[in-house]
Amino acid sequence: MNRRTFNTKLSQGIAGTALLSGIPLACAMGGAQNKKKLGIALVGLGSYSTYQLAPGLQDAEHCYLAGIVTGTPEKEKVWMEKYGIPKENVYNYENFDSIAKNDSIDIVYVVLPNSMHADFSIRAARAGKHVICEKPMAMNVEECDAIIDACKKSGVKLSVGYRMQSDPYTNEIKRLVSEKPFGKVMYVSSDAGYISRGNPEQWRLDRSLSGGGALMNMGVYSVQSNIYGVGLNPISISAQEFSTRPEYFKDTDESITAQMEFPDGTVGHMFTSHNASANRLFVSFEKGWVELNPCHSYGPISGRTSEGNEIKYPHQSQQKVQMDDFAKHILMGTPNVAPGEMGKRDMIIVEAIYKSIAEGGKRMPLDLGDMGIVKKNI
Repeated sequence: MNRRTFNTKLSQGIAGTALLSGIPLACAMGGAQNKKKLGIALVGLGSYSTYQLAPGLQDAEHCYLAGIVTGTPEKEKVWMEKYGIPKENVYNYENFDSIAKNDSIDIVYVVLPNSMHADFSIRAARAGKHVICEKPMAMNVEECDAIIDACKKSGVKLSVGYRMQSDPYTNEIKRLVSEKPFGKVMYVSSDAGYISRGNPEQWRLDRSLSGGGALMNMGVYSVQSNIYGVGLNPISISAQEFSTRPEYFKDTDESITAQMEFPDGTVGHMFTSHNASANRLFVSFEKGWVELNPCHSYGPISGRTSEGNEIKYPHQSQQKVQMDDFAKHILMGTPNVAPGEMGKRDMIIVEAIYKSIAEGGKRMPLDLGDMGIVKKNI
């Protein structure tokens, strides 16, 4: 879709949400608990759904690709034939709300431009479906609150598409931080970025659709890894923005650096860019260090420690593990490793970064508390 089409669909979606406000909530959630595998419908069939999510679902143990929602009619037949999706499980953005009547779909995964996350997540919740909302969770904190509230009112589960929270390398960093074999963390640094050379009209470069540039895309990974690299939420942040290709990045941020302060005195640094390749996490402890490089990519990931030990896990689809984790949370009551509160916390930090930049790099206090997130999920 081009940006004009997305704006049109967004307007239609908001209208649909308003209309739904007077409709009783769907209440067919009990059946999911009796299933061995949960059906997922992907909303938006762009490159991430096509090349990562759909293939990952073919190998998932606790969920499967049950349906699709697309605004491109040409894609319907292709996906139906490739994945054996029945016609009754195929929706578009106009008839999406009728998904409430479909018992074969338990989870809706919203994989649309950021400006459409809140609308379709809320509509999915009101249809009685559990929700995975792709990162970043929304355009702002207010939308995050609206999504969380809608899911609570409908009694459905909510997760943010933070694939790295299910990755074994991430959890190894968390273990080292928690168990302290190298002592206390003293410094953490995380970089996440790539060089954008594509169509300047793509939605990621349109602030009305993306909400921002590198920070709203890759920067969320840097924010996350700095936090789990310390095991605490930051208490303040200051940030700076740089642009070397203003003719291309006319509407969104190109490169951003930020410095975090943590309550135990640890210092964190992050870098994100749409004009530089960056893919690393470095955690410095009192008695050593650990590095993941590459860190944020789809894998394989690679890690090492100051003792010369390699961190190595068998490579598998991060998306498969992520979706299986959420399905297990619904079916078995296991922890939700990427709850909506985590997405809201990160959006609070993103907004503080943009505010710091607007005020010349001023230090911005952060009052995050635990944001409803248990410590092991930080």
